[in-house]
Amino acid sequence: MPHVEPRMAVGLFGGSFNPPHEGHLLVAEIALRRLRLDQVWWLVTPGNPLKNHSGLAPLAERLEQSEKLAHDPRIKVTAFEKSLGQSYTAKTLAFVKARNPDVRFVWIMGADNLKSFDRWQHWQGIAETFPIAVIDRPGSTLSYLSSKMAKTFARARIDEEDAGTLSARKAPAWTFIHGPRSALSSTAIRNAG
Repeated sequence: MPHVEPRMAVGLFGGSFNPPHEGHLLVAEIALRRLRLDQVWWLVTPGNPLKNHSGLAPLAERLEQSEKLAHDPRIKVTAFEKSLGQSYTAKTLAFVKARNPDVRFVWIMGADNLKSFDRWQHWQGIAETFPIAVIDRPGSTLSYLSSKMAKTFARARIDEEDAGTLSARKAPAWTFIHGPRSALSSTAIRNAG
């Protein structure tokens, strides 16, 4: 797990990163700037339980590619989730919170994941563990209006103008951040190769 100091604001950005690409970097850069974060951790997962693993590159390869791509020293690439022996976000976030009680974490996700967020194990618990920043993705801009998560936690949504205060808020709290969008996707890159 990367080193942090008490009261730091840290974004947690999980994914397969299969492969990592400029779109991931854009999400991290937007989060650093708009959420006023000290760090963003790329949590390179051993494997998403909701996805087929047949095309999943080895974890070491995805980790190495991520480290080569993430030049900003505030982006910390890690695969500590492998040592936990599981791939469920809810358990990972509970572990991170227990180990770092004085750090202000924000869960970062692309708007494309918001549509299916209610299929994640203990998704409501995730929303109640850390504030969530949803970053706009092509074709997913309206998902924040129609997703089950957005409807369930409608009262916890904060205005995008207040995104810089998200890490200081008690969960549940979330915001949707518009901005530059990348059409790149790991799936499209794999299919083109």
